[in-house]
Amino acid sequence: MDAIAIALRFALYLDLMALFGVAAFGLYGLRGDERLSGAAIAFRPLLGGTALLGLLLSAAGLAALAAAMAGVPLRAVDSASIAMVVPETTVGTAWIARVAALALVLVAVLTCGRRPVLMLSSAGLGGGMALASLAWGGHAAMREGAVGTVHLGADILHLLAAGIWIGALAALLLLVFRRSDRMPADHLRLTLRALAGFATIGTVVVATLIVTGTANLLLVVHFDQLSALPGSPYGRLLLLKLLAFAVMLGLAASHRFRLVPAFERALAAEDHRAALRVLRTSLMVETLCAALILALVAWLGTLDPLPT
Repeated sequence: MDAIAIALRFALYLDLMALFGVAAFGLYGLRGDERLSGAAIAFRPLLGGTALLGLLLSAAGLAALAAAMAGVPLRAVDSASIAMVVPETTVGTAWIARVAALALVLVAVLTCGRRPVLMLSSAGLGGGMALASLAWGGHAAMREGAVGTVHLGADILHLLAAGIWIGALAALLLLVFRRSDRMPADHLRLTLRALAGFATIGTVVVATLIVTGTANLLLVVHFDQLSALPGSPYGRLLLLKLLAFAVMLGLAASHRFRLVPAFERALAAEDHRAALRVLRTSLMVETLCAALILALVAWLGTLDPLPT
């Protein structure tokens, strides 16, 4: 059951972060008609598909939670088990909010295709609300009072910042992994602008992740208990997460200061293939590190930080 719960948490994190982050990317990374679905990125099927998958994963996650609370196998979950979770717990309330937010995304995708800014704004709002709802399923939801409010707020900001980064990686991969016959000069220039434009956003995202991540850690584990972390499964997984994050930071810095300028020079010289291959490889490695981090976060959420 734990493996199923972790897998569902990981898939939901990845799906909702992609939904929110790709919609946000369409607003800050593209301009004018570039935001039309299919012009640079097929936004309608991508956002609609992730929203629908989010609904399915949320339903499966709720069933897994009900099974765990009732102490029965997943196949034995019935309406009574679900009724015990949804109206009676904060996790259930967050689940209802998530479903409503994802429904908003589907409505926007189906009705606002000719108004891309409205579609992306609505999808970003719904995706952000759905992503924020995951905070009620983590350690932050276990605290009460002012400290609990601060912890929950930090967790929500952490999720949204991570979503912007994950979504940008997904969008950039879609831009750079087109077939050569679908990458005319205009698309290459658009890709360069999107890569360079994420640099400023990325700096804010990284700063937010570091501040909120540090705050979350100190709210879960007291400062005088930090030295005991490496001796617990939670601590060892956390160290692996921090290592993967450090690799992502190094790759992001390499993009900003080395690979993107090299790609720009290669475009000016009309010989971009080698530079594009290096960018593709680096973005893929960064994305794999991000996926590893999300898998670790899904696992960490099921563990006690310092088990006795």
